[in-house]
Amino acid sequence: MESIRGISKNTTKEYFFDLRTFFRYLKIRYGLVDNATPIQTIEIDDICIDMIDKVNIQDLHGFISYVDKVLGNSNFAKSRKVASLKSFFDYLHNKISAISKNPAEQLEFPKTDSRQPVYLTLEECRKLLDTILRNKNEVFRKRDYAIIILFLNCGLRLSELSSIDLDKIKDDTLIVVGKGNKERTIYLNRSCIDAINAYIEVRPEVPEEQQALFLSIRRQRMSNRAIQHMVDKYLKQAGFDTSIYSTHKLRHTAATLMYKYGEVDILALQEILGHESVSTTQIYTHIDDERLRQAVNSNPLADIDHESK
Repeated sequence: MESIRGISKNTTKEYFFDLRTFFRYLKIRYGLVDNATPIQTIEIDDICIDMIDKVNIQDLHGFISYVDKVLGNSNFAKSRKVASLKSFFDYLHNKISAISKNPAEQLEFPKTDSRQPVYLTLEECRKLLDTILRNKNEVFRKRDYAIIILFLNCGLRLSELSSIDLDKIKDDTLIVVGKGNKERTIYLNRSCIDAINAYIEVRPEVPEEQQALFLSIRRQRMSNRAIQHMVDKYLKQAGFDTSIYSTHKLRHTAATLMYKYGEVDILALQEILGHESVSTTQIYTHIDDERLRQAVNSNPLADIDHESK
């Protein structure tokens, strides 16, 4: 699917997990395993194209109901599963003609409530950065500080940050590979440039072919999990709840700060964040009520007395 549709490895993994859960559910629904069997233990090696061809819209509705009521999936998790099913059956029916019908064609997405982004305030960002600076290990301190600075200034995704290579940094620009394996240019401000340069000065010596910017204690590219663990550590030390805040919330924070303080318009923010649709970016336009209030109050007709003639 990566090569056919140009989607990222992470999205491919999500599709795989969703479809695996669906096939496991099918075996329960079709009575091929005992109802009491834990779904995560069900093998799907015997799922064949003939079985998939028998799937109907009722099976799909049953699956969405199951992940809702039994697995406790949120509306957003259910929406992703619907997207996975739609892509899968569309491919089998319309692209390679492996099945006689597309049962997911009429499958609707669950209604999702608009979510306000969770983010750190400007003062909370400074608190987090100050926490990192207390690390007595110079290499880790400068590495971790550079990572957090990039999250907070550039709004990078976790996978984008972990995949940064030295040869992708030139002057004040950074090339990252985002969703759908699409490259985009990130412009670095002075804080980012200084933090990166400070880390490079103490970065462990490794063979030239090791281009990863951020290295682990084993002098290998830091994994997504290692970066997430590192961020969680500092969030906890700074007194933040890691069930609420994460690397992705640092991305939200960058977008929020740019929108609130940088006077960045919505289309520019969309490009910076690498959003395919501007509707995804629009969540950040709902976070600054005071800014909206001031805009209304700045109208030259705001002070007209309704009784004046």
